[in-house]
Amino acid sequence: MRTALIVTDMLNRYEYEDAERLRASVRETIEPMRLLLDRARELDLLTVYVNDNHGDWSAARAELVARALAGVDPSLVEPIVPAEELPFVVKARHSVFYETQLDYLLRRRDVTRLVIAGQVTEQCILYSALDAYVRHYEVVIPRDAVAHIHQDLAEAALAMMARNMGAEVVEAGATLR
Repeated sequence: MRTALIVTDMLNRYEYEDAERLRASVRETIEPMRLLLDRARELDLLTVYVNDNHGDWSAARAELVARALAGVDPSLVEPIVPAEELPFVVKARHSVFYETQLDYLLRRRDVTRLVIAGQVTEQCILYSALDAYVRHYEVVIPRDAVAHIHQDLAEAALAMMARNMGAEVVEAGATLR
């Protein structure tokens, strides 16, 4: 079984309604996420960043990184800026799979197990997990490395992923093998 780490929507300016709630959650998840990235590098596991284009159809890695670092809280971005050698996929909707080349990339690398980290648990993480499940990937969600806006909805989303999708919901330290 080949595992890949998917880092979802972490390049963010945090300049919108509910942003402070999300930033508070990201502050709690940034260290487990950084540790996941370090562990993936140690194990030589495929790590793919997938990020929303925030409505800018010309944006790519460099623009999204620069904009996020210029946002209201660069301390939430600096620890997880994607290394140049890592694959970077731009998305426009909630799921990391919706009209992106991610599935093709994962299949070419014989990946069967996805560890999905990032934000927002009750939105993009949930929808990405569902899309991974219907594509027959084994799904792992590190509960301490996914950030939320609404804790109650995030808890419900984690329960749905576990129950309805057979996702393994565990602490970040137990995800990469």
